[in-house]
Amino acid sequence: MHEQSLIQITDGANCKVISGTHKGKTGTISDIKTSKSGEITITVTQATGIRFKTLARSVEMVG
Repeated sequence: MHEQSLIQITDGANCKVISGTHKGKTGTISDIKTSKSGEITITVTQATGIRFKTLARSVEMVG
Protein backbone atom coordinates (compact mmCIF):
# COMPACT_ATOMS: atom_id res chain seq x y z
CA MET A 1 0.00 0.00 0.00
CA HIS A 2 1.25 3.47 -0.81
CA GLU A 3 2.04 5.89 1.99
CA GLN A 4 -0.32 8.44 0.43
CA SER A 5 -3.25 6.01 0.77
CA LEU A 6 -2.56 5.59 4.48
CA ILE A 7 -2.65 9.33 5.06
CA GLN A 8 -6.08 9.71 3.45
CA ILE A 9 -7.81 7.09 5.61
CA THR A 10 -9.31 8.98 8.55
CA ASP A 11 -12.39 8.65 10.71
CA GLY A 12 -15.39 10.32 9.10
CA ALA A 13 -14.00 10.24 5.54
CA ASN A 14 -16.30 9.08 2.74
CA CYS A 15 -15.18 6.05 0.78
CA LYS A 16 -16.17 3.57 -1.91
CA VAL A 17 -15.23 -0.11 -1.72
CA ILE A 18 -13.36 -1.07 -4.91
CA SER A 19 -12.70 -4.76 -4.25
CA GLY A 20 -13.82 -7.69 -2.14
CA THR A 21 -17.19 -8.84 -0.88
CA HIS A 22 -18.61 -5.33 -0.46
CA LYS A 23 -17.44 -3.98 -3.83
CA GLY A 24 -19.48 -0.99 -5.01
CA LYS A 25 -20.80 0.03 -1.59
CA THR A 26 -20.13 3.47 -0.18
CA GLY A 27 -20.10 4.93 3.31
CA THR A 28 -18.22 6.65 6.08
CA ILE A 29 -15.06 5.25 7.64
CA SER A 30 -14.77 4.60 11.36
CA ASP A 31 -12.97 2.27 13.76
CA ILE A 32 -9.54 2.09 12.09
CA LYS A 33 -7.43 -0.74 13.52
CA THR A 34 -4.31 -2.70 12.64
CA SER A 35 -4.66 -6.48 12.86
CA LYS A 36 -2.05 -8.84 14.28
CA SER A 37 -0.90 -9.62 10.72
CA GLY A 38 -0.36 -5.90 10.00
CA GLU A 39 -3.40 -5.31 7.78
CA ILE A 40 -5.38 -2.13 8.41
CA THR A 41 -9.08 -2.85 8.93
CA ILE A 42 -11.89 -0.32 8.96
CA THR A 43 -15.60 -0.24 9.62
CA VAL A 44 -17.71 1.38 6.90
CA THR A 45 -21.14 2.74 7.81
CA GLN A 46 -23.57 3.11 4.90
CA ALA A 47 -26.19 5.87 4.69
CA THR A 48 -28.84 3.32 5.76
CA GLY A 49 -26.94 2.66 9.01
CA ILE A 50 -25.68 -0.77 7.97
CA ARG A 51 -22.07 -1.34 9.01
CA PHE A 52 -19.47 -3.75 7.70
CA LYS A 53 -15.75 -4.35 8.18
CA THR A 54 -13.27 -4.39 5.32
CA LEU A 55 -9.59 -3.93 4.62
CA ALA A 56 -8.36 -0.37 4.10
CA ARG A 57 -6.61 -1.46 0.89
CA SER A 58 -10.06 -2.31 -0.56
CA VAL A 59 -11.37 1.27 -0.45
CA GLU A 60 -10.75 4.57 -2.17
CA MET A 61 -11.64 7.98 -0.86
CA VAL A 62 -14.60 9.81 -2.39
CA GLY A 63 -14.37 13.61 -2.65
